[in-house]
Amino acid sequence: MLTLISTATASASSSLDITSGINSTYNEYQFHMVNIHAATGDSAFGFQFNAVGGSGFNETITSTAFKAEHAEDGSGQGLGYNTGEDQAEGTAYQRLTYLQQIANDEAYSGVLTVYDPSSTTYVKHFTAIGNYVHYSGKYSQNLFAAGYVNTTSALDEISFKMESGNIDAGTIYMYGVG
Repeated sequence: MLTLISTATASASSSLDITSGINSTYNEYQFHMVNIHAATGDSAFGFQFNAVGGSGFNETITSTAFKAEHAEDGSGQGLGYNTGEDQAEGTAYQRLTYLQQIANDEAYSGVLTVYDPSSTTYVKHFTAIGNYVHYSGKYSQNLFAAGYVNTTSALDEISFKMESGNIDAGTIYMYGVG
C-alpha cells in the first residue's frame, strides 16, 4: 500500500529537495516523477542523497544503467548498457535520463524506489525506471538504473535536479510503502 507523504512541484526550479519525511516509518520509499520538463536542452535529470546531519547532497553511489529505445517512425530500436549513466563510488547526481530536450512532448516520468533508507547497519539500495524522449527528438527511451548509496548512515534527504539549467515544470510525489 502506498501512503502519500509529500508533493514537490517545480516551476523554473534549480532543484527539488525533499528534506523531511524520510525516516524509519517505512522500509521502502517511492518517488513518482511526473512530466519532469527541462528548461535547457541537452540536460540530464538525476538525484542525490544526504545522510542524517550531512550537507551538500554528495553521498557515494555505485550504480549501473541500461536503456531500451525505439524510434518514433519505427526505423530503429535498441537495448544497451549506458556507461555514462552509471557511477563507481561517485558522488555526482545519479542520472535518470541521458540528454533531455525541451519540447512539450519530451518530459520525463518514472519511479525511483529506495530501500530501508533509515538503516544504520546496511548500505541503501535503489532501483529506477522511467521514460523520456532522447535528445535527438526521435527516440522514446526507457532508462533502468540500480545501485546503492555506500553509507551505513541513515538517509533523510533527497535532491532532484537537471545537470544544467532548471526544472521548468513537473511534480514529484513521495510515498511510503507499507
